[in-house]
Amino acid sequence: MEASACPGCRSRGARIVELERRVAELETTVRDLTARLGNTATHSSLPPSANPLGAPPPVVKKKSKRRRGGQPGHPPHLRHLLPPERVDDLQTFVPSQCAHCHAALPADPSPDDPPPTRFQMIELPPVVAVVTEYQGHARTCRCCGGVTRAPIPRALLAHSIGPRLTATWSYRSGCHGVSKRGVEEMAEALFDAPVSLGTVANLEQEVSAALMASHQEAVTAVQQAAVKNADETSWKLRGTLCWLWAAAAAGVVAFVVHARRSAAGLTALLGLEIQGILCSDRWGVYDRVPAERRQVCWAHLKRDFQKIIDRGGPSAFVGREGQKIVKKVFAAWHAFREGQFTRAQLEAKLDPVSNRMNRVLLEGAILGTDATVATFCANVLALEPALWTFVSTEGVEPTNNVIERLLRRAVLWRKRSFGCTSEAGCRFVERILTVVQTRRLQGKSVLDYLHDALRAHRAGQLCPKLLPAE
Repeated sequence: MEASACPGCRSRGARIVELERRVAELETTVRDLTARLGNTATHSSLPPSANPLGAPPPVVKKKSKRRRGGQPGHPPHLRHLLPPERVDDLQTFVPSQCAHCHAALPADPSPDDPPPTRFQMIELPPVVAVVTEYQGHARTCRCCGGVTRAPIPRALLAHSIGPRLTATWSYRSGCHGVSKRGVEEMAEALFDAPVSLGTVANLEQEVSAALMASHQEAVTAVQQAAVKNADETSWKLRGTLCWLWAAAAAGVVAFVVHARRSAAGLTALLGLEIQGILCSDRWGVYDRVPAERRQVCWAHLKRDFQKIIDRGGPSAFVGREGQKIVKKVFAAWHAFREGQFTRAQLEAKLDPVSNRMNRVLLEGAILGTDATVATFCANVLALEPALWTFVSTEGVEPTNNVIERLLRRAVLWRKRSFGCTSEAGCRFVERILTVVQTRRLQGKSVLDYLHDALRAHRAGQLCPKLLPAE
């Protein structure tokens, strides 16, 4: 029997096909929007504080059966006694009578006496800033009656706040996030040295100028490093969104505030030609570096795989398999870090894992029914060499946690201060953060360096080196 050629039937069939196509599009849209509404800290860059109501905690830890505090057998962490030259006041207690036979004991020690027991108490004396007043006296001539006044040297008139106090205030704002009003209050409450809010801002700019060479030294060192980690976070300039870029290498970290989260921002930090191996997330701007000279962060991949699982649907197998692979990667890496594996054994251990990862991504890109998951798999496949750089290259880690920890201080500063109100303020932020975090990485005093840099700046001398000489 021949098929009906009724125009109405053909029109109805076309409408059904169009409706089915439209329903499929709407289902995809609903799935995408639902996934966005369901974003939590477990599978996205959303901070735990911004989790929606009912979201699971970011890390679910099993309750330990052990009691709180130090566990039996753990090594003690005792307070070390300071050396004798650090002791300001010494008080001695000498026995005058034997506790056994009650005979009188000599006041001076003998060679047979054991060393004394020692205990130290640390106290803070009343802290009052030292105020030096300079007076230019005048004298009246007895011959002509003219008055001659001795001028105060211009070098002394240039600064009403000394370098150590200035460095201390900058240290509190740049290292511990104290606001300008907080510094103003602390100056009077702690040091009995009242200053105005404008003076605090002016001193910050003086410190910024003193640290300009140190900041450039750190930026150059990061650009030339063989291995570096990079990341960026949002910042504000007069309420307008901009970006704080950061890069870290061995013993040095550099920060740069830039208007764009683009190639221009990355260039401002790492230069036009990026050298060495770059460890980062998968943000597209980092694609300027060939995949063979990159390391993609596996902690971000772990979140991405969890997001695919939470998204559901037929393509969820990519997330489940990916999570299994992530566990194997971190287990092998931790064993290598603890000395259980050699690097050759690490490569052998992760070779089948690499093959499995490739197959999962291919299946997700080719066979997956979810376009979003398929795009993710294709993007990661394009970066496949960057997944395994850490396996064969010394100094490269599988995560970007190093720079994210260093950025945390800046993120907390941003939350408290809402950014900067001037370009000069941005320069202070990037320079003080660079010096603070670099000195902390080196295990050296931040305050001492700020003081030395400020003294050199006021004397018109070269700033002390931020990095040790090679």
